[in-house]
Formats: sequence, structure tokens, C-alpha cells
Amino acid sequence: MKFSLSLALLTALFVASCSEEPPPQRAGRRAANYPPSRAEEYPPPQQPFNPNGPVQPTGTPQAEAAASPPPPAAPTKVAKGDYPYGIPVPGKPHLVESPYSPGKYVDVEGFPPGTEVKDPYTDKIFLVP
Repeated sequence: MKFSLSLALLTALFVASCSEEPPPQRAGRRAANYPPSRAEEYPPPQQPFNPNGPVQPTGTPQAEAAASPPPPAAPTKVAKGDYPYGIPVPGKPHLVESPYSPGKYVDVEGFPPGTEVKDPYTDKIFLVP
């Protein structure tokens, strides 16, 4: 009796798995199908440089380009000779006194002479003597 019941159940599961029904569709998200954008015809308006400043009225791009002055040149990097040198501490070969914060010592062990080092107290750069 147990064998025939197990055989019937196994046969029913086998027949059910062999059915030709398509698998059920998942009700998940589908990818959005947006129309192609035409960015060349309608460019987005340029954002103001200072977001906390006054709001500039938006007009035609040609009027804005003609009215705005040319952007300032990018800041140039300070030349290496423009930085001051640290002051060596007598009797302590790896310590220098910062030229920006007198009385404060900076450990420059492992830095060759002439290397730019940031003063940890003022975040300004000086050179290793």
C-alpha cells in the first residue's frame, strides 16, 4: 500500500513537471523606455558659479555668453623658491622649527633637503633645510 501510494505521488509530480505551460511571468520591474533625447537642440542652462550668490535671470545662451566676462585664469602653482625654509633645531637632527608657527617643532625625518612639507599647525607649506 505504501509503495503504490509513493509511486502514484511520484508519477503525479513527474506528469505535472512535464506540462508544456509557459513559466509564470515575474511581476518585477521593467526597464524604462524613454524617447531619445535631443541634447544638441536644447542644451541645459549653465549653472551659476556661486550657488549662494544672487540668482541670474536665464535668457538666451547667446545673450548670456556675450554679457559674461571671460573666466579668470586658473591659479598658478607657487614656485618652489617662494616657500620659506624650516629652521633647524640644534641638537635634534630630524626636527625643524616651523617658519609659520614659532616654537612649534615638525619632524622631517625621511624627507630630503628641499622637499615641500606641510606645517601641521597652520597647513602652510615650507621647505626642509
